[in-house]
Amino acid sequence: MKSNQILDALQKLLESKDIQKISVSEIAHTAGIGKGSIYYYFPSKEAIMEALIERNYEKPLKTAKNLAKQTSISPFTRMAMIFQACKNSSSEFIRDNTKATGINDKDSLLLHQKYLNHLIKEMKPELTLIIEQGIEQGEISFSHPAALAEIVLIILAIKIDNSLIPSTQEEIDDTIHGLISLLEKGTGNPVGSLNFLIS
Repeated sequence: MKSNQILDALQKLLESKDIQKISVSEIAHTAGIGKGSIYYYFPSKEAIMEALIERNYEKPLKTAKNLAKQTSISPFTRMAMIFQACKNSSSEFIRDNTKATGINDKDSLLLHQKYLNHLIKEMKPELTLIIEQGIEQGEISFSHPAALAEIVLIILAIKIDNSLIPSTQEEIDDTIHGLISLLEKGTGNPVGSLNFLIS
């Protein structure tokens, strides 16, 4: 499939060149296709980069989405699955980026920001749905499910990832405990009842 050839070409080029110095023509040449063919699949270099991030880190997110749809499982257990998927996906991103010797710090940060944006964007509808189901079932009491989902994901993505705002383990644990406390108060659950969400 040509779209995968294009993504493979960009990935290969990133091992030895800065993102800003890679042109669409160069991606096409490396992929062994015409420049016009690239625009059939992707409108810009930016779109190719985003698709590469999605392809590389989609597996744990897809697993979480499938688990999130299992309505026979309690909403909080499914939330825990989402949190674990965020953690797994972030760990995979960091591990892969550490292995990539040719990617400089500036490019790594740019890719990382795009990755976190993708993670939050993809997981927000799933987590919102779970919160809404919890509200319908009477297990959660909250009037802004989408906002709650976004707040939780932003905190988790930045803290668990620990690269954009580096923190000590103690600081990370403190923030996560604060998040759980806010969740318990905001959803009407007893103190300590949601500690299992992050193990």
